[in-house]
Amino acid sequence: MLEMIVCTYALLVWLVFFKFKLLPWNIKTQVGTVSLGLAGLAALIFTINVTSPQSDDVRVTNYVVEIVPRVTGRVIEVPVEGNALIHKGDVLLRLDPEPYRQKVTELQARLVETESKAAQLQSDVDAAKGQLANIDAQLVLAKTRLHESSTLAHKEAGNQYDVETYAAQVKQFEAQRDAARASVVRAKTALNATVGDEHSMVAQTRAQLASAQWELEQTVIRAPADGYAVNLQVREGAFAAALPLRPVMSFVENTQNVVAFYDQNQLTKVEPGNEVEIALKARPGRILRGEVESIVWSTAQGQFNASGTLPTTAVQGAHPDAPLRYAVKVRIDPDDVDALPMGARGESAVYTNHLTMLHMVRKVIIRVKTKINYLVFKIE
Repeated sequence: MLEMIVCTYALLVWLVFFKFKLLPWNIKTQVGTVSLGLAGLAALIFTINVTSPQSDDVRVTNYVVEIVPRVTGRVIEVPVEGNALIHKGDVLLRLDPEPYRQKVTELQARLVETESKAAQLQSDVDAAKGQLANIDAQLVLAKTRLHESSTLAHKEAGNQYDVETYAAQVKQFEAQRDAARASVVRAKTALNATVGDEHSMVAQTRAQLASAQWELEQTVIRAPADGYAVNLQVREGAFAAALPLRPVMSFVENTQNVVAFYDQNQLTKVEPGNEVEIALKARPGRILRGEVESIVWSTAQGQFNASGTLPTTAVQGAHPDAPLRYAVKVRIDPDDVDALPMGARGESAVYTNHLTMLHMVRKVIIRVKTKINYLVFKIE
């Protein structure tokens, strides 16, 4: 477009000074013509770079999920193919479920056993109370016999041996009573050990069973979203470990983000909602349309890591780092979403609400560049 403007200006100069000879072509007009042309071209370039800024760094990104099994086991089935569309919930692979199925069966049997034991705890309380009542009765009888034998011995109608015998029985029954009371307390404590409406050992076994059933379900790994399995190298018979550093595949979601990076002084007029046009090298000849979703007003140069070292600038005499560019997130029109291959690069232009009559210059430039994308400049 700039070349067209220069050519148009040159044509006007030729018409004025040579074709119709409206002005003389001397040193003054020559300097004035060149100066006016350069000043006008510079003003145009500086203006459109702010009112309709352009970026040569546009990136199409997708979310990538590393598929890591939640349980460990041998792969018995991989029902999907690489680079083929997979819908959310489709099975990606299956692990051998037999060890986890056996664990579920074992815990189901244990749950029945603990429920039976919990039902017997009330009987244990009743039995402990009965034992306590029996010992209390025997203790009362022993105390009665001790009182009678002591009375007879005092009147010299009985012997001292009976008194000592009944006294020993009283102490024996008192010790048994204390043990029986402790048994009643233990039985009641065991009965009252509940979580919610269930006994603690039943709740514990039920939780273990639920965990085992969850592990059994995790032997089937499903797609977290619509997308594609890339670099699908896992095969039947492979061993899949529940380790974050050992993913079995990379799953590329269909959800995409388009980000364009602009120089910091190009975004003074840009606002969310501004029109955006994108020319991707992967889609030559096609203009993708969208709007500014947001501007990420952050760069890595604005962050200092926590350390014992004081922040510093570049070493004296060294060239400072160039300022990083800010990212602009672009929302693409739904009609153009199908034209966004992951990793595509290209150029973009944002059309602000200022000096809209100059937007045509940028529109022509970006359309010319999307035609140039047809050309492959290399020889092999």
